[in-house]
This record gives sequence, structure tokens and C-alpha cells, in this order.
Amino acid sequence: MARLTVITGPSGVGKGTLVGQLLERHPQIWLSVSATTRAPRQGEVEGQSYFFLSRERFEEQVAEGGFLEWAEFAGNLYGTPRQPVETQLAAGRPVLLEIELEGARQVRRSFPAGFQLFIKPPSLAELERRIRGRGTDSEEAIQRRLERARVELAAEAEFDAALVNGDLQQALAELEGLMELA
Repeated sequence: MARLTVITGPSGVGKGTLVGQLLERHPQIWLSVSATTRAPRQGEVEGQSYFFLSRERFEEQVAEGGFLEWAEFAGNLYGTPRQPVETQLAAGRPVLLEIELEGARQVRRSFPAGFQLFIKPPSLAELERRIRGRGTDSEEAIQRRLERARVELAAEAEFDAALVNGDLQQALAELEGLMELA
């Protein structure tokens, strides 16, 4: 039975790396594509990078219950369209949604059958090391990310399962088991 798996965790925990490896090993998984009202950036492809919608069309879809979750960020709307997820599930494909905490909470309400998985670091110190290792954030941004991570880590009990991403291969094997792929 194909199901929707929602993956959440703090910034820097390695969700993207884990999801990338999972998709390489299991190409049958469909990674959900978000919709946005922002303009496409160079190289972005409609239906692969995002579904690009006018604000009016996006708001119509919100009113029609057409999103599993949505939010406004930096003046643009972003959301997970319900119909493509349901189409893929009906076709027997497992669907993966990598999303932030508030979006996961919305999905829990709008699609309760989804399996919610929380990815966490081995420790807050390791998470800080990873964020600093990126070398992309100011000290102020790092502190904001760590404060946000503390809030997100406190929400772990809301999820169906939690997975520690310490050793990538071990975490990947655990993820495959939780998604019933192994």
C-alpha cells in the first residue's frame, strides 16, 4: 500500500542529503513538488522545481481545499498541492514530502493517513557544528537557526517516529525500514 511520508526536522539535520540518497536507491518514490506564487528562477522547470501559480489561482486552490498545507513567506505563497499527491498514491507510488514543522502540522490535519517522521541530530552540539560547517550563515543567522531547532526538537513527540541522523548509511537503512521499503 503506497502512503504519504512526511519528513520534518531542524535546518542542518541532513534531511536533503538523506532524501537525495533515498531517491537514488528507490526511484519509484515520488518527491512531492510544491506550488508557489514567486517567479521562476533561472533553470527552474514547471512541475519539477515548482508549480508556478498566480496569487489569484493559488488563493482559489486554498479556498477549494486544494493544498495539504500552505504558508506565506517573504511575500510569496508556497504550498503542497493535494491532487498530484493523491494521484501518485492512487497509482501505487509512495510519496515523500520534505517540509518544515508548521507545514507538517497542517498536513497532519488535512491528510491524517500520512506517516509523519521527525529527523533529529545526534545532539544540538553536532547540529551547530553542521550549520557552522556550511559556512553560509552569519553568527546571527546561526543563532536563529539553533533557537528554531530547539523549538522544533521539542515537537518530536507529535510525530509517528523519530530517526537520528548521525551515521548517514545507518539513518538511510532506518528510513527505508520506516517507509517499508527494505
